[in-house]
Amino acid sequence: MADEKNNGGPAAEAEPADDLKVTRHERGGLRYTATAGRVVLRGESHTDDAFDGHKAKAEMFVVAYTLDGADPATRPVTFAFNGGPGSSSVWLHLGLLGPRRVVMGDAGALTPPPYGLTDNHETLLHHSDLVFIDPVSTGYSRAVKGGKSKDYHGFTGDVESVAELIRLWTSREGRWASPKYLCGESYGTLRAAALAHHLQERHGMWLNGLMLVSSVLNIGTLEFHPHLDVAYPLFLPTYAAIAHYHGLHGDRPLREVLDEAEAFADRAYPWALARGARLTEPERTAAIGQLARLTGLTEDYVDRVDLRPEHVRFFTELLRSRRRTVGRLDGRFLGWDADYGREHWTSDPSFDAIMGPYTASINQYLRGELDYANDLPYRTLSGDVHPWSYKEFEGQHVNVADKLAAAMRANPHLRVQVACGYHDGATPYYASEHTFAHLEIPAELRGNIEFKYYEAGHMMYVHEPSRLAQSQHLADFIVG
Repeated sequence: MADEKNNGGPAAEAEPADDLKVTRHERGGLRYTATAGRVVLRGESHTDDAFDGHKAKAEMFVVAYTLDGADPATRPVTFAFNGGPGSSSVWLHLGLLGPRRVVMGDAGALTPPPYGLTDNHETLLHHSDLVFIDPVSTGYSRAVKGGKSKDYHGFTGDVESVAELIRLWTSREGRWASPKYLCGESYGTLRAAALAHHLQERHGMWLNGLMLVSSVLNIGTLEFHPHLDVAYPLFLPTYAAIAHYHGLHGDRPLREVLDEAEAFADRAYPWALARGARLTEPERTAAIGQLARLTGLTEDYVDRVDLRPEHVRFFTELLRSRRRTVGRLDGRFLGWDADYGREHWTSDPSFDAIMGPYTASINQYLRGELDYANDLPYRTLSGDVHPWSYKEFEGQHVNVADKLAAAMRANPHLRVQVACGYHDGATPYYASEHTFAHLEIPAELRGNIEFKYYEAGHMMYVHEPSRLAQSQHLADFIVG
């Protein structure tokens, strides 16, 4: 029989509460505390303009690492998240930044399941405390019972909820005086740029730096729309890098190939696309030949697609004669398909390679090492967030470069590091360069931005030389 209150009604259901698990560790010369669990976000509620309390709205999953004995007044803290939209923070957590990392191998030499973890001797925890955030509907994060998940499945709801988690953690841990950084990957870079502005405007929180891994601040630079040609030149150097990796440029140095591709993407290629039917036959023939040589595609194919190879079509077409497909997230990875007459491959071989190792590892790690148990499925990458709402950008491209620029103008000490993989076919490096070249900041602030490049893809840290280099670059950025 159910418990009842004195008024005869059923007992009120318990309010959601934080379920944080604290464990202590010593690895690689570091003694640190790990805190894993869900933090309840509450929002102010009003009825007829009358304040009626803070109501639970969502439970967001975090894993925080703090160095034991460090001075919080000088110890930096980095808030990290991935993208999607719909991705948990597992990739940055167990791939690059955290004290433990996935062992999965690399392109052409993948480790078979089951997968393991090893100490990350290059963890950023040497230089900064770390807080990994899973946005609502990813990882173990969910709206509260009776709450609407859709409230968080869009640009504004996402930014506001992540910002509130950052504010709450900073306040509870007494870290307002600490140097503060954001590290985002992919859509997480768009989120980070928006957060830098939002945290200033809403909470008066000024940041020290942003670390943008595989950056996209202007989604319009990545979209292949009919009659809009901006994306084609911006993807071209990445196509050339992928073709080079697969031996289609002979023994030419990668940098030489990229220089040629960038020069063509800067001038002759946009001009040829803009000419349309005004392009003469000799001009068109020359453009086809140059584009085919750089991309590794045949002249016939380049002609048939009217000088406009779309990216998934490129990944499907490039090695068709070898009966292989190449990856979008990382063009170094090869895959097979059911047949080789289709326009678009059926799956991204680079995504297929990384999904299993990271999902198995995070599930094992949280229960086995951080002692956090939850019977919900850990959503490494969730499709439930779609369709993602961009209602704030109706009638225009999704672009937050203006928000980052405003944050930098208000806070001239805000530094930005942009990490790019040459073989990243999801957020190509030349599109990032294009966006930052148009950032509306004074010349005096240009020195606050640095680019780092790696001979790998979207998750460049799955490539061991790139992981080691990137870890050092991040450490230098924090220390600097």
